[in-house]
Amino acid sequence: MSIQVNMNKARDVWRDKWREARKPLLEGLDIEFMRATESDDQANKTEVAAKKQELRNVTDTDINNIDNPDHLKLIWPNCLGDKPENL
Repeated sequence: MSIQVNMNKARDVWRDKWREARKPLLEGLDIEFMRATESDDQANKTEVAAKKQELRNVTDTDINNIDNPDHLKLIWPNCLGDKPENL
């Protein structure tokens, strides 16, 4: 008897890993946005807002067709930076 992986759950867990990785990035961008607001730098505010939106969209990445947990682990959105070694 072989072990069966619930791929729906595995995809949810993997998206949670992305959420963990994006949290400090969003927090850093929040600081950048506030600094741009304080200095009335509209160009920087626009740039930071776009980066934040890209990070928010990470969990919309279509991984529904991935049917193998090893293949799932290969997908890491570039905007999150380098994938942690422990993953």
